[in-house]
Amino acid sequence: MTGGTSMGLRVVTANVNGIRATARRGGLQWLARTRADALCVQEVRATRAQVEEALADSPLSSWHVALSEAPEKGRAGVAVLTPREPLAVRDSFRQHAVNGQGRWIEVDLDNEAGPVTVASVYVHSGEAGTVQQEAKYAFLEGMDARLRALARRASGNGVDALVCGDFNIAHHEVDIKNWKGNLKSAGFLPEERRYLDRWFAGPWTDLGRSCGGQGPGPYTWWSWRGQAFDNDAGWRIDYQVATPGLAARARSASVGRAKSYDARWSDHAALTVDFDQRRGASSSTNQGSARLIAG
Repeated sequence: MTGGTSMGLRVVTANVNGIRATARRGGLQWLARTRADALCVQEVRATRAQVEEALADSPLSSWHVALSEAPEKGRAGVAVLTPREPLAVRDSFRQHAVNGQGRWIEVDLDNEAGPVTVASVYVHSGEAGTVQQEAKYAFLEGMDARLRALARRASGNGVDALVCGDFNIAHHEVDIKNWKGNLKSAGFLPEERRYLDRWFAGPWTDLGRSCGGQGPGPYTWWSWRGQAFDNDAGWRIDYQVATPGLAARARSASVGRAKSYDARWSDHAALTVDFDQRRGASSSTNQGSARLIAG
């Protein structure tokens, strides 16, 4: 199966909560039906061999997989799946992944929307007042540096960037149903939210909010436990954020919330963003050979 819309760019991001579990629940078929140009997935929780095995019987079996595995079995891991081999692959963020918990992988693509760097990121949840939370802040500092570098490059040579993934931070009160009960919880701490304040003040745009309305919601994560999903007691913690040139071409954002609890294939819902074609851009079908840096 080939991906992509007839014009422009479509990117889907989803925390799959284990790609092998998602495969068993039919999630890979759901993702394939989106006809995305790039699928950013988080919490892959699998080795490369296990990822390839999970994809083998799915419509995504022929897709290229840029993967950053977590060093601990069954933990984290992120990937970008594309129907064609990307121009380049970079996994140069590991020094910030304390104990291997946060992950980042980025690829360079070229299509009707023009050249773009697409990154898949997982920021681990943390726990207020613990070493785990300090590790989260260390990863966020590294992420902040990479975002600034990508923004400088976009303003210099015009190659835009799109960063997608599970940030494990709800930005504002409209992004979490029970915000009053979580003011001292990881994922809604003032120190965490200040990172989003800084990024979204410029030059990065939160496309889920700019294209998806002012809220409350739509949420992207609900606990498996209790009645959280049925009562829509969720968090908006999955993002697609873009540099200015690409953000200006974003035309829609949608959350793929399952129709019922039983139809869920992850505790997260996928976020899809569509972009218009860049004026005067031409697609390059010769993707060349991928480069894996610090792989």
